[in-house]
Amino acid sequence: MYKSIIRPLLFCFDPEGVHHFSFKAIKLLSKVPGFSSLSRKRYKLQHPALKRNLFGLEFENPVGMAAGFDKDAKAFAEFSNLGFGFIEIGTLTPKPQEGNPKQRLFRLKDDAAIVNRMGFNNGGVDAAVERLKQNSVTSTPLRDQHLEASTSVAERSRSHRSQSHILIGGNIGKNKVTPNENAVDDYIICFNKLFDHVDYFTVNVSSPNTPGLRELQDRKPLTHILQTLQDLNNAKPARKPILLKIAPDLTNDQLMDIIGIVEDTNIDGVIATNTTIERKDLKSDFNLQKEAGGLSGAPLTNRATEVVSFLHQKSNGAFPIIGVGGIMSAQDAIDKLKAGASLVQLYTGFVYEGPALVRDINKEIIRQGL
Repeated sequence: MYKSIIRPLLFCFDPEGVHHFSFKAIKLLSKVPGFSSLSRKRYKLQHPALKRNLFGLEFENPVGMAAGFDKDAKAFAEFSNLGFGFIEIGTLTPKPQEGNPKQRLFRLKDDAAIVNRMGFNNGGVDAAVERLKQNSVTSTPLRDQHLEASTSVAERSRSHRSQSHILIGGNIGKNKVTPNENAVDDYIICFNKLFDHVDYFTVNVSSPNTPGLRELQDRKPLTHILQTLQDLNNAKPARKPILLKIAPDLTNDQLMDIIGIVEDTNIDGVIATNTTIERKDLKSDFNLQKEAGGLSGAPLTNRATEVVSFLHQKSNGAFPIIGVGGIMSAQDAIDKLKAGASLVQLYTGFVYEGPALVRDINKEIIRQGL
């Protein structure tokens, strides 16, 4: 029904407007008695073959929602009913920011792709933290509401997520106005404020839509940011996994640098990949092709898988990889898992294929015993 009725209707309207409408619609529908349980029954699979233990966390299944979809942690509880094993919120920055001028989101329907130049538009980390707190309290099952008054919000949040089995990642970045030489300060702020409310962190230095951000992927500044966060992390009573999200446009030499940085800083893994600035062999209208921003969807499928494979092989599987980029079918996800990914994430594939894609990927993983 999604591809035959809902998607054609939604695709008649402005992409960013549809995005916001979809959030309101799913939150409204989730209040209808029985809707959430029906969604879970239709899309959520439970099977021993789907479980993954990584970074000291247990994932109910290996299919996650990528960052950028639920930037402000507004609907992660509702989206968890659509079969995802984990959801990554963000990218969040210390201060709220509007992002780049509109129009900044474009569908390339002939290529099953999206171009975005959103620019880390978000309401700031403090607002997201408040939503995470509210969800941990209001969504807590009745038996958990009798926790002693002294129990912290963080402890209640962890208790709730351990029962719902949905893990939350916090994707963090820097504000546009923050110069690169001070970027580490923004990452520290987001890390400290989110620490008690997410299960893992993703350091985003690879978006093409914040001027100069990708320069932070160079070895010296990136090592500094990651090592600073690791030092903070290791000083905590219980550390949280830290992952690095990288661009698909890195050269092999740069990817070798990434492997070295992961080894030097001892972070927990890599997310490969973000959107691409490449525009090769596209079929959509040229005016859409030349729109500035990051390209996602089917044109990124092969390159993202190549990056996963390169990192896995050259590192001898030394660290886990989350594969993301151009997963438009169950087979695309299987290809990334076989290339060396431990988990996968969806964004554009979810837009084009709907929640059935999550279910289909998990079914195929079960069928193949991966």
